[in-house]
Amino acid sequence: MLGLSVTTHLFPLLDAESYGAGRLTKIRAQAVSGRSCREVAERLGLPERLRAAAPPEVARPVLEALLATERVLASVIEAVIGACYLAYGFEPTAEAVRAAFAPEIESALEWPADFKSALQERLARRGALVSYEVTGETGPPHDRTFEVAAMVAGKPVACGSGRSKKEAEQAAAATALESGDLEA
Repeated sequence: MLGLSVTTHLFPLLDAESYGAGRLTKIRAQAVSGRSCREVAERLGLPERLRAAAPPEVARPVLEALLATERVLASVIEAVIGACYLAYGFEPTAEAVRAAFAPEIESALEWPADFKSALQERLARRGALVSYEVTGETGPPHDRTFEVAAMVAGKPVACGSGRSKKEAEQAAAATALESGDLEA
């Protein structure tokens, strides 16, 4: 429901000739990413509502750890969207989703953030490939931070960190692109 709502909003806005299906898919994916869902959940006050609704026997440190986890908040926001769809139908829910995700949609349109693809395209011009290697993990399982190295010809060209491997890979790719050390 989330992806469909955002896609039906984006498709008429984007010229198919200049954007293409692949770029639309990337923009939609960025707008509905786990990070975006967490931001919307926090903006809507879901963590506070979940705290207030939690049974008293739930240990507060466990509850706080869960509410700080992107994956949990993304799952909750998607469950809320699903419940709204079941209760109110597609159009009212899609309209509410578009309104709630408006800043994330706007950001994805203005600053598409697929650094991994951009890095691979730049390297492909010289016949090189990039791979990603996890170099470290810190934090408890519910709140991990991953360190990743972008590797070209078996050598690290940049590092990045994030709350997921995918986010850390994107950060490493962004750093590699910003460094200017890569040949065009």
